[in-house]
Amino acid sequence: MIQSKTNNTLITKIRKITGWALIIISTILMFISIFIATTGELLKGGGIYVASQLTWYFNQEKLNQMIKDNNFNLNDGLLFVCDLPDESYEFSSKVISKVGEDLNLIDRNKYEFCWIVDYPMYEKDVLTGKIDFSHNPFSMPQGGMDALTKDDPLNVLAYQYDIVCNGIELSSGAIRNHRPDIMKKAFEIAGYGESEIKSKFSALFDAFHYGVPPHGGCAPGLDRIIMLLSENENIREVIAFPFNQRAQDLMMNAPVKIEDKQLKELNLKKVSD
Repeated sequence: MIQSKTNNTLITKIRKITGWALIIISTILMFISIFIATTGELLKGGGIYVASQLTWYFNQEKLNQMIKDNNFNLNDGLLFVCDLPDESYEFSSKVISKVGEDLNLIDRNKYEFCWIVDYPMYEKDVLTGKIDFSHNPFSMPQGGMDALTKDDPLNVLAYQYDIVCNGIELSSGAIRNHRPDIMKKAFEIAGYGESEIKSKFSALFDAFHYGVPPHGGCAPGLDRIIMLLSENENIREVIAFPFNQRAQDLMMNAPVKIEDKQLKELNLKKVSD
């Protein structure tokens, strides 16, 4: 919900935002549709008139309930994003940032922190229906083996956490899945057999068979913290020698062509030029 003292001003700004959204849609999210619901005059019957194409899909009773649930009034606006869940979440995040900037809702003098916890351990691919890890496959599931054997995989949460400041992820961490039996079961749910686990993740899987205590941690990104403190929006502005968009280091003139002799020393073979 977007609040504004002047409804006409709100409508003008929202129209500009939807124009921006159409550009994003055409290049990134092809099937997003944004509908604007802005309140108009009070009708004689005491209801609220909603001026939007969205009204084609709602009856007056549903509209009134939506207005009530969101404390909607004559100076507010609602944005609707319609798409597959993951795509709509990602795009909605961009919309929130855009609205906050264009309507001057962001206090530039504050650092707002929050912890993101209780990550889902698994997610389902909407196209294939396959269950896979949603984020960190090596984190400990909340509830341990019992959760993996008794609960719906999509209801299992993981001991994963992020700390965010002003919408920027500063640090990501987890409690490690240090038990081989739980790790094997966790990967089995995601479609990995024991032989595949041993071939792809042998370092952790083999090492944990020798015994390892429970452990976890997080890794704050110093460059991200400096980016916030220096009020930069691009992390490359605070990195000493950033790569360009073609992964080239202009300061070191890298990458460069490698001689066949060097490749031979490393037992590497050039596939193509």
